[in-house]
Amino acid sequence: MAPRPARRARRVALNAAAAAFCVLWIFPVYWMLNTSFKPFRDILTATPKFVPFPMSIGNFTDAVRQPFFLDYLRNSLIVTCGVVAASVAVAFLAATALARFRFFGRTAFGVVVLLSQMVPPAALLVPLFLTAKSLDMLNSLIGLGITYLAFVLPLTIWVLRGFIMGVPVELEEAAKVDGAGPVTVICRILFPLAVPGVIATSVFAFITAWNDFLYAYVMMKDQTKYTLPVWLVSFSTNTGTDFGGLIAASTIVAVPVTAFFLLIQHRLVAGLSAGAIKG
Repeated sequence: MAPRPARRARRVALNAAAAAFCVLWIFPVYWMLNTSFKPFRDILTATPKFVPFPMSIGNFTDAVRQPFFLDYLRNSLIVTCGVVAASVAVAFLAATALARFRFFGRTAFGVVVLLSQMVPPAALLVPLFLTAKSLDMLNSLIGLGITYLAFVLPLTIWVLRGFIMGVPVELEEAAKVDGAGPVTVICRILFPLAVPGVIATSVFAFITAWNDFLYAYVMMKDQTKYTLPVWLVSFSTNTGTDFGGLIAASTIVAVPVTAFFLLIQHRLVAGLSAGAIKG
């Protein structure tokens, strides 16, 4: 066993390294917030200002006054909430089938679900675009939401499968002995015990749908159907880039997903870990 001074020195060194890593990670976030409150003349100055003084909210007011901002916000909320609700419902039922039912091809289906998560989203842009076009779902928020489900469902199914497999089968059998049917068992036994996994998958679905730019830009023809990430492009024009408005708009886009993550971060970590090691 190492001497006590050596253990203390090692602990101090590890803590210092962790603190330095945290500072390195959070500095871009701080700089975004710092820049969003700076007047335009301070944003492009050669001498960096680490404190926005005098502080100004002009960048935020200019950003939200951009045309179609409320339309973009509404579209993002509709698509994101729809994707979260649909992914949780579909993934929970699929995960229950994989974890509890015995059927031919169950293992192969689970492997395919996991492998499909490894396909880059950009590689599926053309086939998904052609599919949406053939179904007359281009320029449709419903079509965009269904497209997002193609990326969200594989991981949500896999994570929820791990949680459901961690629920003792004896609880379901006891409920059946008491006269509970399959729907009652799923709704009153499995689902409440899998809530941490549901929360973890909800965060993943929320982040995926809220932050996507590529598919929202390609699949939407009407400018009023764009989402907030596409709104950020409007700050770059042929005459230049409004850096103050762009940074303020980026802050506005980042706030909801950051707040959502901070509220349930402990459940997210537990959910992802359990889904990765169980089963």
